[in-house]
Amino acid sequence: MTITDVIDASQLNVIANKLADMYKLQTLMISNEEKLMQASVGDTEVTSRLNTMLSDDRANLQTLQSAMNKLGVPGEASDKVQAVSSTIEEIMAGSDLLLYEKFMQQEALKHQLVMLGILIHKSAQAAGDDLEKVIDPINKANFLNRKHQEMLKSILIKTGTRELVGKEPKEDIWAQAEDGMAALKGVFSGLME
Repeated sequence: MTITDVIDASQLNVIANKLADMYKLQTLMISNEEKLMQASVGDTEVTSRLNTMLSDDRANLQTLQSAMNKLGVPGEASDKVQAVSSTIEEIMAGSDLLLYEKFMQQEALKHQLVMLGILIHKSAQAAGDDLEKVIDPINKANFLNRKHQEMLKSILIKTGTRELVGKEPKEDIWAQAEDGMAALKGVFSGLME
């Protein structure tokens, strides 16, 4: 017996398409991070954190691909997500935005990705235990994406302060990000076990 034997086909299709949306956005994250690393080449702290995100996001792609394979139903990213991805790709490659504004776009996109991942997970829970088991591994991707949001907030404060007033922020922005990530571990630990 397969998952398609126990879960409604329309529910499977919806989950498959939303996973495809998530995969498309996760791919966009990687492309953006590569561009942001190039633009931040003079700041070793920022590039180090971006490199960590890039590594995590590549692993997240594998996690999503695995969930899509286990689901066994092909999904397709929506026209809206594909259009948004194309627009953001152009914005991130262009010179209309300052660097901190690009980090702001990336943080907003990360938020969208996190919320989509949580929505997929909760929808799978509501649809039934079999689907929840297939989707459950995406919680690790959700956690890492949420962790990246905290890192991106710190990066955008650092780059924004530098670009706006030509000075470094006075507070330890990395400690704030670490505090936020520590709190997240507690929230997500039960979901990831």
